[in-house]
Amino acid sequence: MKNLILAGSLCTAGIALTSCLSTHEKDKQATPDRPNIIFILADDMGYGDLSCYGNKYVQTPNIDKLAETGTRFEQCYAGSGISSPSRCALMTGKNTGNTRIRDNMCTAGGIAGIKVNPGGDSTIVRRANLLPQDTTIATVLSAAGYRTCLVNKWHLDGYDKGASPNHRGFDEFYGWTISTVHSNSPYYYPYYRFHGDSLINIPENANGKHGIHNNDLSTNDAIAFIRRNKNNPFFLYLAYDAPHEPYNIDQTAWYEGQETWTPDTKRYASLITHMDAAIGRLLDELEQLNLRENTLIIFASDNGAAIQAPLEVLNCNAGFRGRKGMLYEGGIRVPFIVNQPGKVPVQKLENMIYFPDMMPTLAALTEATAYLPKDLNGMNILPLFYGQQINTNDRMLYWEFPGKQRAARKGDWKCVTIKPDQPLELYNLKEDPSETTNLADKYPEMVQEFDQAMQKMHVPSPCWPQPGETF
Repeated sequence: MKNLILAGSLCTAGIALTSCLSTHEKDKQATPDRPNIIFILADDMGYGDLSCYGNKYVQTPNIDKLAETGTRFEQCYAGSGISSPSRCALMTGKNTGNTRIRDNMCTAGGIAGIKVNPGGDSTIVRRANLLPQDTTIATVLSAAGYRTCLVNKWHLDGYDKGASPNHRGFDEFYGWTISTVHSNSPYYYPYYRFHGDSLINIPENANGKHGIHNNDLSTNDAIAFIRRNKNNPFFLYLAYDAPHEPYNIDQTAWYEGQETWTPDTKRYASLITHMDAAIGRLLDELEQLNLRENTLIIFASDNGAAIQAPLEVLNCNAGFRGRKGMLYEGGIRVPFIVNQPGKVPVQKLENMIYFPDMMPTLAALTEATAYLPKDLNGMNILPLFYGQQINTNDRMLYWEFPGKQRAARKGDWKCVTIKPDQPLELYNLKEDPSETTNLADKYPEMVQEFDQAMQKMHVPSPCWPQPGETF
């Protein structure tokens, strides 16, 4: 009955009925060719925060091993420079000119709610949320016979309690939502947590105690899901909070010898290293369950490091210009690692890829392309995971914060502006990856071509109406 309901919902989302009727004749167990999938996402971690991406201080041995024994992408881009739109692009296969959610807050529509600010005060804002007709990766993979689970951060529910992950394609959900503010408070040592629609208590953190850190809590939930589904193909989306501010962790022994560092610098680095240790525990569990060869692991970050991060001390954004919230490279270029023993080769790739590519890629991997919506902006990059070369650089990648910033990249060239109504800047990223020399005046025809193409990439949204747009 559940599968019939799911098939019906997919048809409602615009997928052909003939495809929907052929959902269930799949193998019951994962194989190396049709593996389990674990997508691990860090939060506000910069391109340069990992040792395998050049960091000289932060210890990340488990993630480094994934990179050393798998494929590391040098030119991967997040879906946006901040959390909600980036995760929306990841989940829906659409860029921010076309997604349901294009900024953390919207200027119209959506639902009004309370935003608690870092200082403790609150403001009323509006947020958009994924709607029932939006197809997610979880919707597609569930139709292909995969058991799907999100652990920890969703950030696509806005202020709609009915838009949690378990109502948008995921079979299981353990974590926190925007719509219930206290479900992740205090940050990193939460007392409340959702299990599906049920808000439960974490007794170890009662009365403000720091009994269990959210990195460990999330990993425990992930491991429990894997154990329950070791005989079924599964998709686990493990979205850690680390190292998003506030930098709250009691365990900082790794960096106590760094006497010139501020306490926040030590905590920031410790959040990453602590997450890395948790990932190591997850990998050990896969080995013990004999699932490692049948599991594809992907690791990435949702955007660049934030302004609160120790950007200069740790070189969090690897010398790229900008940071979280900006469409310069420092805000949107992120690490991306793929690993599956015996299948994914050891290589470093310069191919341009970005988050909208994930839906068509994972659909191809799981033989679920029949369930894809038709208005995707991403492409299937699966051959790159398995040692084959395809051209990903001739297309245009696009980002926008509606009415604020926009950017596009094609080949070696990138056009960007991070201020409203300001001229586009032009950079050759092959020669100038730090975006220091604006070539717009030298190549005005190229800027005009970019501008025209970018305007075509923008689809009007009632939540971010622009002058002259109608709905």
